[in-house]
Amino acid sequence: MLKEKLLEDMKNAMKDKNVVRKNVIQMVRAGILQIEKDKHIELDDDQILDVIAKESKKRKDSLADYEKSGREDLIAQINEEIEILSEYLPKPLSNEEIEKIVEEVIAKVGATSMKDMGIVMKEAKAKIGPAADGKTINEIVKAKLS
Repeated sequence: MLKEKLLEDMKNAMKDKNVVRKNVIQMVRAGILQIEKDKHIELDDDQILDVIAKESKKRKDSLADYEKSGREDLIAQINEEIEILSEYLPKPLSNEEIEKIVEEVIAKVGATSMKDMGIVMKEAKAKIGPAADGKTINEIVKAKLS
């Protein structure tokens, strides 16, 4: 299970005195624990992957701000954190693979116009999961439905 792997990796990072890796894993584990306590549920691997994907997205989004301000030290740290998080995420899908899945979803739900975008997005996101970000899926769905 992914939760045990995170715990084991955190222990190894502490032994190796790898502070950045330890902090990233601790932060992911804290996010998992927070959701479990708030919703009174035990997260499965797919839900844990969603938490990791959200943390990765936060860092990618903040990267642009750090680049504008010229903070090279923080840029390097954020890139390292993104790299650590990506180790736990599935291999990202190519645009062609996403397009194929979106086309299957459009055919399945019988979508014909932009009015059906919400249904298509929901189905596509559920099918693709953390293998692609919502923005990319959104752009492909828009292109297919317009």
